Amino acid sequence: MRLIFAGTPEFSAQALAAIMAAGHQVVLVLTQPDRPSGRGMALHASPVKVLAQASGIEVFQPQTLRDPSAQERLRAVGADAMIVAAYGLILPQPVLDLPRFGCINIHASLLPRWRGAAPIQRAILAGDRESGVCIMQMEAGLDTGPVLLSANLAINADDTAATLHDKLAGLGARLVVTVLEQVPMAANPQPEIGVTYAAKIDKAEAPLDWRLPAAQLARQVRAFNPFPGATASLEKQAIKVWRAEEQTEVISGAAPGTRPGTILAVERRGIVVTCGEGFLCLTELQKAGGKRLPVASFLAGATLRVGAEFTLPTLELPARDPT
Repeated sequence: MRLIFAGTPEFSAQALAAIMAAGHQVVLVLTQPDRPSGRGMALHASPVKVLAQASGIEVFQPQTLRDPSAQERLRAVGADAMIVAAYGLILPQPVLDLPRFGCINIHASLLPRWRGAAPIQRAILAGDRESGVCIMQMEAGLDTGPVLLSANLAINADDTAATLHDKLAGLGARLVVTVLEQVPMAANPQPEIGVTYAAKIDKAEAPLDWRLPAAQLARQVRAFNPFPGATASLEKQAIKVWRAEEQTEVISGAAPGTRPGTILAVERRGIVVTCGEGFLCLTELQKAGGKRLPVASFLAGATLRVGAEFTLPTLELPARDPT
């Protein structure tokens, strides 16, 4: 098929690679404009742009697709379909109507659950036991279109946003190739019940509120790895918590009424902190300006003592409905 591909991050790049490997003709790639990043804030191309240029495919990076001149450039391609995966721009109706078989989206959730920008992180935060990928025929609503093909994937107890992302990216790449082999094909409307919205992750969500249950904080650590990283503050020192797990053993010396955020044990296997319910064992940490380290290495360069208290966030985030 003659295709336009629209995507930006690594999740999208895996799909683009699979589509090309399957023999389809990608005649134009849309991706977000280059963004400044790193210490020098130099402009960096997206993973999709890097792959497209290495493959000799024309790249188009419009600021918006509402501009008639941008729409005319897409129209001139004469594509059979546009494949969209984590692109980052809204597709207006004139663009949705351009390709012969419309626009087809790769979405990393089991729709209608987790429509929106951050389905992977929100699924982990909510404690979902499974996720998946839906290949969807796009329409004007936010991830509301009928589903062409879907597949489920279990969320493991140790999955982070990074590991789940990689598994879903591979699954999405395989599914979209299958769909392209069968287009045009029947699509199933999404159920009207079970709709949830996966809001974009905000850095303001990063601080660990020790008043919450340990199980919820452990999910927060996994969901925010690698971005933005769960954060904690101890004696005015900022610490990122990259790995942690709920402590199921009873901790000796944990008197009833111990303030949430209090360190109960400092050991090479982990630092145990009391929470609103239960205890959280921190196993991988990072000081400001330092490297991510397993707790034994972290303790070699930091002094943490039993009884010290992590700072509680001054502003509590509103509780999220896990359903």
